[in-house]
Amino acid sequence: MTAETRPVTVLFEADKLILELHHDAEGAYHAFPGASSRAADAPRVALSLEEALHARIRPAGTAETVLRAWAKGTAPQGPVALVDPAAVPPVRVRAGAVVIREGAVLLIRFEEDGGPLYEIPGGGVEEGETPEEAVLRELGEETGLGGTVGPRIARVWKDGRHEHYFLVSATGEVGPPETLDNYGGTPVWVPVDRLPATPLWPRRLSWRIEHWHRTGWPERPAELADSITELGPVCGW
Repeated sequence: MTAETRPVTVLFEADKLILELHHDAEGAYHAFPGASSRAADAPRVALSLEEALHARIRPAGTAETVLRAWAKGTAPQGPVALVDPAAVPPVRVRAGAVVIREGAVLLIRFEEDGGPLYEIPGGGVEEGETPEEAVLRELGEETGLGGTVGPRIARVWKDGRHEHYFLVSATGEVGPPETLDNYGGTPVWVPVDRLPATPLWPRRLSWRIEHWHRTGWPERPAELADSITELGPVCGW
């Protein structure tokens, strides 16, 4: 993902992850010691696993590696490779619409040999478009719905893509299949509480949508690298 090879440092104290605290235009974010060049004297904070799962931690690729291992009981310590997908120009920019009605989220289902797979409605941002414009265009093409764009809830880096996910207050009803352009998929409503066990990509976003729906949407977009290829196993990190 990045040409940089310098390591960052993973530190734990009393089962908490030690990170630097920084700020940007959107507010607070955290960085592994040695990952940021902004301030050598940045304050440090200690986060539990639960806190770290909902924090903006940079670089996102290194955070994915550390959180995956920590959640599975084998947290690394010491030097770890810096993996920063945000430092590389994306091969594609995608915008996705998170539409929830009456406790169910709208997904596109694809029938595969191994069983159904799901994705969040959306698609590529065209030249001259903003992600906000693209998400409504793609929602209309894939489902027939219109709507109003709400807050951006997540940025996801996956397979060289930079993906933006927005809450969308949708209007209308799902259109007839022959009028939709969704690459052979089928728009379906899935209960939000089933998302953690639903084979949905990006996998690291699925359980977070269920969590946010119960507890409140994030004040700032989550920043997630997602290298998961097996959608069957439940992901809680």
